[in-house]
Amino acid sequence: MNYETGFSRDREELDMADSEERARKRRRWWIVGGIALAVLVLVAVGVWASRPAGGAGAAAGGEGGAKQAPTVSVMVPGRRTVDRVVSATGNIAARREMPVGVAGEGGQVTQVLVEPGSWVAAGQVLATVDRRVQSQQINSLAAQIGVSEADLRLAQAELDRAQQLVSRGFISKADIDRKTATRDSARARLGVARAQLAQQQASTSRLDIRAPAAGLILERKVEPGQVVSGGSGVLFRIAKGGELEQLARLGEVDLARMTVGQRATVTPVGSAQTFSGQIWQISPVIDPQTRQGVARIALAYDKALRPGGFASAKIVSGAADVPLLPESAIQSDPKGSFVYIVGPQNKVVRRDVTVGDVTDAGVTVLSGLSGQEAVVVNAGAFLNPGESINPQRIKSGG
Repeated sequence: MNYETGFSRDREELDMADSEERARKRRRWWIVGGIALAVLVLVAVGVWASRPAGGAGAAAGGEGGAKQAPTVSVMVPGRRTVDRVVSATGNIAARREMPVGVAGEGGQVTQVLVEPGSWVAAGQVLATVDRRVQSQQINSLAAQIGVSEADLRLAQAELDRAQQLVSRGFISKADIDRKTATRDSARARLGVARAQLAQQQASTSRLDIRAPAAGLILERKVEPGQVVSGGSGVLFRIAKGGELEQLARLGEVDLARMTVGQRATVTPVGSAQTFSGQIWQISPVIDPQTRQGVARIALAYDKALRPGGFASAKIVSGAADVPLLPESAIQSDPKGSFVYIVGPQNKVVRRDVTVGDVTDAGVTVLSGLSGQEAVVVNAGAFLNPGESINPQRIKSGG
């Protein structure tokens, strides 16, 4: 009897504990639910407060949207005559470079008379070679001429006396013929001696290394004391007349647009100075490896232009009547280049274009625009086709 009573009491205590636990869980759920409801109420109040008050705000919704359209600068570019410019790079070189070496038998250089950068005249001596041996040979040949002249005078005098005696019968006709032959032989020996002297003088004069034409000394490769000969190679390099050129390398498509006489401006690397020139020759050959050819741009001499240096060139290859836009107006994506123009109801419309040269004045548009459209100048990257804008027109080129 006591055992059953104790078991009933324990069961009642367990039931009461379970009831209290369930009550605590219900209270937690009520608290969480109340907090969530309060958050929803606060959000709803905030949204309601941000809406226009009353029906008047709703009615003016369309008008308010128009007032909020972004103000965008636009321009009507029209059409302008713009030079077509092709850019190229290449080395500067002498237009006509003349290598100068030993023309004679050579010898030991005694004196070098010019330096790189010197201007020389045609025939001017650039360097001299020792000629002591040749000078003695010239003296010997000159003396031989004196001997031959004396022999000729003697032979002529004997012939003259014999001719005076032949009429008296003291000298036969055969003696006259022999004396005439002796005189002629002496005259011939004199001619040979004179020719040998002239040959030696010419050979000696070739010991001097001379400029073949007037020009600018570009390079010197010889020093006093050096022994030179016909196999010594180039001793001097001369730019004929000081004329220079740029060897502008162009792709075969651009090269096909070039003609002799087209204007160009050349800017050496590291310099802001530009030099005017024109194409004087176009390469008839395309390099099969690089697919490039050379347009040779003639340049007047200037000390800032150094042969062997690198330079960029801008070649004017004609003119075109095209719209000209600022670079900010041109947009691009994987489909290509495009601009935004102002369409009906001030909505932006995408217009695909083909752009040409980029100049200091702007970008030329080869196709896609007539020039009479209102083109968005700025903020094109932040617009979408069909978006309404408030266009603010500016002057062309502004």
